[in-house]
Amino acid sequence: MIDRDGYRPNVGIILSNSHGQVFWGKRIREDSWQFPQGGIKQGESPEQAMYRELQEEIGLRPEHVRILGRTREWLRYDVPAHWVKREWRGSYRGQKQIWYLLKLTGKDSDVSLRASGHPEFDAWRWHEYWVPLDSVIEFKREVYTLALNELVVYLKPGRRGASKAEAAEG
Repeated sequence: MIDRDGYRPNVGIILSNSHGQVFWGKRIREDSWQFPQGGIKQGESPEQAMYRELQEEIGLRPEHVRILGRTREWLRYDVPAHWVKREWRGSYRGQKQIWYLLKLTGKDSDVSLRASGHPEFDAWRWHEYWVPLDSVIEFKREVYTLALNELVVYLKPGRRGASKAEAAEG
C-alpha cells in the first residue's frame, strides 16, 4: 500500500522502561541498531499496526505496555534508489511514519525476539533516551531525531502519560 506521493504507511515504536531508557534492537545479521517499526496493512489503524508490530518484532502484547504519546503528523524519509525493490522503482519513494512512545509495564523477560517466524533483531538492550544516531542507517536519522524530539515531552517529570493537549499546554 503506497500513497500517491510514493510513501508506504508505517509505524515506529519507541519503547521506554521505568528509568526513561529506550529499547534498542540490533538488526539481524547486521551491525545497525534501530527502534521497532513496520508497515500498516490495508484496513489497519496506526495503533493496530503498532500493537501487531510490537508483538511480531519483540513479543510484547498490549497488556505489557502503555501508550504515552504519538507524533501528531506523519514523518517521512526517502529510501535510496539502490535499496528499492525493482518492481517498486518509479512508484516508491520511502516511508511515512506515525511514531509511538510506549512505557513497558511488563518485565524485561516479556521481551521475545523470536516471537515470529521472521525475526527482525538478534540482540537488544536498554539505552539512554538520546540514542547514538550514528548507529542508525543514515537515511532514517532525521526521522529518528524528529520523533525523539517530539515525544520526549511525555517522559518529562510530571508529564508521564500526559495527554497531547496537556503536554502542549505545559
